[in-house]
Amino acid sequence: MRLKISKCKNVNIFYVIKTVYIDGKEKTVTVERLGSQDEILKKSNGEDPVLWAKKYIEKLNKEEKEKSKKIPILKSPSALLEKDKQNLFNCGYFFLEKIYHQLQLDNICKDISTKHKFTYDFNNILSRLIYSRIIYPSSKLATYELSKKFVEQPNFDLQHIYRALGIIAKEDSFIQSELYKNSLKVCDRKTGILYYDCTNYFFEIEDEDEFRKYGPSKEHRPNPITQMGLFMDGNGIPLAFCMNAGNVNEQLTLTPLEEKIIKDFDLSKFVVCTDAGLASNDNRIFNTKGERAFITTQSIKKLKSHLKSWALSPDGWHLTGSNKTFNINLIAKKLENISDEKQKQKIMNLTFYKERWIHENNLEQRLIVTFSFKYQAYQKHIRDGQIERAKSAIESKNFKLDRRKQTDFKRFIKQTSITKDGEIANKKVLTINSDTISKESQFDGFYGVCTNLEDPVEEIIKANHRRWEIEESFRIMKSEFKARPVYLSREDRIRAHFTICFISLLILRLLEKKIDEKYSSFEIINCLRNMELLNHGVAGYEPVYTRTDLTDLLHEQFGFRTDYEITDPMEMKKILRILKK
Repeated sequence: MRLKISKCKNVNIFYVIKTVYIDGKEKTVTVERLGSQDEILKKSNGEDPVLWAKKYIEKLNKEEKEKSKKIPILKSPSALLEKDKQNLFNCGYFFLEKIYHQLQLDNICKDISTKHKFTYDFNNILSRLIYSRIIYPSSKLATYELSKKFVEQPNFDLQHIYRALGIIAKEDSFIQSELYKNSLKVCDRKTGILYYDCTNYFFEIEDEDEFRKYGPSKEHRPNPITQMGLFMDGNGIPLAFCMNAGNVNEQLTLTPLEEKIIKDFDLSKFVVCTDAGLASNDNRIFNTKGERAFITTQSIKKLKSHLKSWALSPDGWHLTGSNKTFNINLIAKKLENISDEKQKQKIMNLTFYKERWIHENNLEQRLIVTFSFKYQAYQKHIRDGQIERAKSAIESKNFKLDRRKQTDFKRFIKQTSITKDGEIANKKVLTINSDTISKESQFDGFYGVCTNLEDPVEEIIKANHRRWEIEESFRIMKSEFKARPVYLSREDRIRAHFTICFISLLILRLLEKKIDEKYSSFEIINCLRNMELLNHGVAGYEPVYTRTDLTDLLHEQFGFRTDYEITDPMEMKKILRILKK
């Protein structure tokens, strides 16, 4: 780098310039504008501007040389490693830490610490519990040890983790409401539509207590469970959650959490989207009040007979953008005779709909039914596979017919214990139940939705379609975060455990948004887990992970890099300061 002085309207302007090579060609670029001669006189306290500028450029050249110099790392093949000295550190959590501080969780921890007046570092504990839940999900005891793998070492003891869990449980509502307010500065929160769903988590115990109760397990496990209700916004980002005993009817969990959101989050106008299992009549009526509305899935099978006949009738179907009505049976016959694959797929991808308003149980709502040949083929494919399993089971006779689930292949097996004459048979005969297959197949391709909105059908369907994201969020917590089985017994600590899972999910979702959702949660977590640095002491940190498109994208989006051949200790300190801004 060198000095350049240009004259502009009789004023000398000082620049730092540099020669670079682009595509093999020499080019001079401006690195920095130092200012006019008068401006430099003020900066240099009267020192000669040219002399000051040259000293400044000499400093820049020295810094650049320091960064580009080769650092020799001396190792001896005869020297043993220092015993019990950790040399490998994870830096993947850096990206989580940046979002942690953007959400001002450190300030939330400071407020909580001031309120309760404890001496341990609550912020350090909470942050390590969150980073570990994403990167090294394990028990609290293992988390304490694993947190030592991070570049920044923990400054607390194991006993402090368990004390902090009680505080997290007490301050759960405050944490959730503050997180929502702070997240508004980090991302776009689409609160016009909110998605709600429930799941449960099992404990490897036999005796239930006041909180861990026997109930209908989503995973069909014979263990006591607790239940989580989760609200997600229209962008797929977690909004709020609640925990309930395992025997609580999940339909009763929606209204209390929704009232909490209205009060603590200052939200009043939104549409609640749920599945049929959470759409009790009381919940629907509750969301007709004020500026709220609802969208919920509706089982065609459970409709009253006259509505079911209307829904399954082949006549009266519509397509968006067309004034015509269609008969889906006639289209199905036409589809059989089409040989052009592109034309066939075009019809298969069409979504037909019909709608009507219904008034039942003091509630007026709009029933929308859709039909798709593609969805029909998918459901038939799934059932055909189950029928094949049923046939194989009959041949092997290695199964029991008790405890049939709604999606179990055993529902297609019929057991006959009497003869044609009505007498008790000596042997039980197992056959495929064609009546069950026929009853189920009539619903293939049909999908029902109820709402009190008058919006266009395509917007209602589009909004309802995003419910899969909340189901994926539960899958992430159960699989990637290993949120169950839970090895805690005290209710406050169990609640704190799921608060940590909730915050971890929020941070992971924001990270996905930051990189434009180009990678799955599994790919991101696996990448962060593998981002390790080898500490060479005063020489610095050497990355021992594979540089990929994902690591490049993460570094570009967050404004720092850990993938140089070596990062000196001073540069590492700069990175750690960047994370906390």
